Amino acid sequence: MQNIPLIENSSYGMTDRRGTYFTSVMATKSSGASPDQRRKYDEAFKAEALRLAGESRSTQAAARQLGISPKLLYRWQQAQLVAEVGSEEVARDPEVRALRARLKRAEQELDMLKKALVSQML
Repeated sequence: MQNIPLIENSSYGMTDRRGTYFTSVMATKSSGASPDQRRKYDEAFKAEALRLAGESRSTQAAARQLGISPKLLYRWQQAQLVAEVGSEEVARDPEVRALRARLKRAEQELDMLKKALVSQML
């Protein structure tokens, strides 16, 4: 593995020169750890990853930017959704998913209209 120097860049972690985010948990190596041991991500990193994925048009692009697997980010999104609705069954219901997508689009439109109104008032 290539050794890339880390740069302190944000309140929740570091970035390498490519812009890949690392948390302090990820950046430190524990002595004697086996190479196949899973990386652990702290809650701040997960929250930031979910925020970035929510703002991004592509979850895969957000995962690439963070330097994590898209599958991992999808799992975090699914876990967040189950936590919000309270049931995995409800979270997977196509009607609920469609309604959540419509709500997200409507919230984005509302934000754009608010910004346009503010800029018109200035």
